[in-house]
Amino acid sequence: MRIYHVATAADWEQAQRDGAYTISTLGVTLEQEGFIHCSRADQWEGVRERYYADVAEPLVLLEIDTDLLDAPLVEEPPAPGVDETFPHLYGALRPSAVVAVRALP
Repeated sequence: MRIYHVATAADWEQAQRDGAYTISTLGVTLEQEGFIHCSRADQWEGVRERYYADVAEPLVLLEIDTDLLDAPLVEEPPAPGVDETFPHLYGALRPSAVVAVRALP
């Protein structure tokens, strides 16, 4: 299965140098949140619109192959009382699990 994560280009470049991506969402680390926010193909555009619309720096869309993950992936609602679930990665994302990177306009 493929899941997606919107990232700043700078954070993704740093992850490639470090060997691990550890940003949960814009301005929040994995350590702070406890997981990395991801989305399915039908969700990532809404995430971008809601949380990244005012970001001026370059953004990329990471396409992640879940078969290549080495941390637990859990489908969960983003908040209590919300019916829709999102994939949450409970650990660092290895760059080798990212099978495509697309620059977002």
